[in-house]
Amino acid sequence: MHVVMVGTGPFGVPTFRRLLESRHAVSRLVTSPIDRDGRALPVGPLREIAAAHRVPIFDPPDINAKDARRTIASWEADLLVVCDYGQILSAETLAAARLGGVNLHASLLPKYRGAAPIQWAIYHGEKTTGVSVIHMIPQVDAGPVIAQSEVDILPDENAVQLEARLAEIGAWLMLRTIDNLEAGLLEALPQDPAAACKAPKLKKTDGRVDWRRPAEAIRNQVRAMVPWPKTFTDWLRPGKPPLRLILESVQTAERADPAAPPGTVLEVGPQGILVAAGEGAVLIRALQPAGKRVMSAEEFLRGYRLQPGDRLGSEQPAAS
Repeated sequence: MHVVMVGTGPFGVPTFRRLLESRHAVSRLVTSPIDRDGRALPVGPLREIAAAHRVPIFDPPDINAKDARRTIASWEADLLVVCDYGQILSAETLAAARLGGVNLHASLLPKYRGAAPIQWAIYHGEKTTGVSVIHMIPQVDAGPVIAQSEVDILPDENAVQLEARLAEIGAWLMLRTIDNLEAGLLEALPQDPAAACKAPKLKKTDGRVDWRRPAEAIRNQVRAMVPWPKTFTDWLRPGKPPLRLILESVQTAERADPAAPPGTVLEVGPQGILVAAGEGAVLIRALQPAGKRVMSAEEFLRGYRLQPGDRLGSEQPAAS
């Protein structure tokens, strides 16, 4: 089958590699441009792979522009294979290939439609997730599902680790899907809109800790918000400006003082910094003070006088 790869980010790397190693003909890579309005943009990893395999690159600022659609149609491709691209393809753009487009998405659709499905699945404490291949329509992750694979989320797995695992599983699933599509063996199952939930693009504020949440939810947040925006809080130092602390490694723990307000430092020592949460406590094992490197809690405590009774959070306590 004659396919065109459409993608930019790292989630598409295993799929692109597998396509190039397969019996299918990959004639082009459509990817994001490396500059916009004179500003340099990050170079996506698929470009290097395309260059190594001498695959021509097409990088229109708007894939749905008339000229871009005309160019894609001139290739007479059977299928657009879309993964981690960043633009919604219009109906006219999808029609530029004989069979339209298929998209690899990192969730069990219709759950977690959007730009950050892996992060939000971990954040919300999901125990399972997976990958879906959909036949594309001009709506975000809403097309009929033609293949899925479910996996367990490992207890200590973070978003970077889970993304790498799902990318490899997704590459295998995509190749199998293309083979079955070519053979006419696929059944498209419409998604149930009532079961859909969103996974919007992350914002910086999504990393801020709300200590009123349960300790397990905060641990999930630390696992989810990597590599960006990370999970952070402020040490509200009496008589000094707050100090931003990025939480790198945490565990959940019991606490002996259930009356302590959330965000209260309960204990400090070689094992870590124990902080009251809405339910239970969070043991901070490694952290990064603003402007410094990542360090163990024990190392941090040698240089900073954090003490039991200090508060972490975003606001000073209300006057009693």
